[in-house]
Parts: sequence; structure tokens; C-alpha cells
Amino acid sequence: MVEYPGVPVPGLTTDATDSSFFRYLQTHAPERLPWNRRPAKPVDAVPHGTTVLAVIYAGGVLIAGDRRATMGNQIARRDLEKVYPADGHSAIAFAGTVGLAVDLVKLFQIELEHYERVEGVPLSIEGKVNKLGAMIRANLAQAEAGLAVIPLYAVWDDRQGVGRIFSTDVTGFVSENRDYESVGSGSYFAKGALKKLYRDGATESEAARMCVEALYDAADDDSATGGPDLVREIFPTLATVNADGYRRYSSEETGTIARSVVSDRHGDPGGARSVPRQ
Repeated sequence: MVEYPGVPVPGLTTDATDSSFFRYLQTHAPERLPWNRRPAKPVDAVPHGTTVLAVIYAGGVLIAGDRRATMGNQIARRDLEKVYPADGHSAIAFAGTVGLAVDLVKLFQIELEHYERVEGVPLSIEGKVNKLGAMIRANLAQAEAGLAVIPLYAVWDDRQGVGRIFSTDVTGFVSENRDYESVGSGSYFAKGALKKLYRDGATESEAARMCVEALYDAADDDSATGGPDLVREIFPTLATVNADGYRRYSSEETGTIARSVVSDRHGDPGGARSVPRQ
């Protein structure tokens, strides 16, 4: 019996013939889908999370997010995780309504795992992004009520030997983004930073520095985005996806980068104009 999310779904076993777990829930247990559960609190009392971004580098793609969740004018969480593995060679991050987003991520993870279990092969990249777009499209009514979820999807394309980035809007329209992308309330500032920092052929370590620099700039201008918290040792989430698979950076690794960025901002709060070659 399959559980989603944390609740058994009767009648669905590993020998199910339908390769779409999402479609199974739509038919047999629609009340279990995230967008069919109404929040008990008003929209402005529901935690929202921003900002996430992704950067392509030579040999893979990095995906990152700040750790803050807001609830109106309050900080609801300082250590929220917004970046997750989707499968062995892809990652998903989110901005928007936290409760719906976390459930949607779980559903997407199970959808990919279930397809591979039933069909015996992984879903294609095009199939994965189409599934993600369909899930976001199903949440449109909730988004119109202020409960939007905007995902960012990073995947390693083994056939082309490159990292790729996909994003959606609230209607579920999926677009592929070249070089870098950011979503969330601080995305305008993050993309502005990446526009001046990004360069083709960057190494992974250079791209990691770009991610932290961009999140710092976003936090500098957007109150909903949290910057590095050196006192509590809460740092951005960083993960890489490449030919070796998904790997999340440790707190020590991100902390080292964040402390370096903060140190370099002393006397120059406007930030780096480029990332030095390493």
C-alpha cells in the first residue's frame, strides 16, 4: 500500500497498472490532493516562502533557496527547507504557500518513483516537466485565492550532458530557462544579481558563490527573503545535480561561502560585480 503524504491510499499497490500516481489520486482519492484541502486559516495567516534560484555551470546545475517563510508581516520560519531532490538526477524548489508546496513536492516525488516502478524505466525529462505543469495547473483555483505555488525544477540531461532549468507560472505553463532563473518575491533582485555575475563555463564553486551572492542581494531588498544568519548559523540551501546525481551541500559548506560573502560586503554593501575565477 502506498502512502501519500503520510496517509495510506487504499487499493494502490506496487503492481498497479496505471503509471501515473497523480491520475490515480484524481480518480480514487481526490481529497488527498493538496489543492483539494482547504486551509483552516485565512490566506494572510498561512506561511509563504521565497526566494529560490538555479544556475547552470560546466557539468551540472545548482539549485538554491533562502530559508525564510513569512506570514503577513511576521517571520513564520527562519529555517524552512525549499529545495528537495525530485529523483536521482533532478531537484525541485518552491516559492509560495508552504503547506501546499511541500505536499506538491511529495506528490511529484512519488509520481516519478511510481512511474519508474510501474514502467521499469524513468520518465523522460519532457514527461517530468509536463507532469509538474499539470500539477500546478490543477492548483489554479487555489492560486487565484492567494495560495499560489511556483516551483523551479533543475535536472541533469544525460543525453546532452548538460544541466537544465525549468520554471512554471501559476497556470502551469512550463518554460525552459537558459543559464539561470529565480522565482519568488525576491526573484527580481536575485536575477539582477545573476545578470551581472553569470558567465558561461563557470565551475561549480563559482556558481555556488553566484547563488549565495544573488540570495544576499534579494534579501537586501526584499523583506520576505532571508539572508545568511551568522548568529543562528542558518544559511541558504544549496544542492547540485550532475552526472553523479543529486547532492545537497552541508551546512558547513554553505556557511563557508556565506561568511565569505558577508565579509566581502563590509565596506561594499552593493556586492560583487563579478565572481573571481577559481
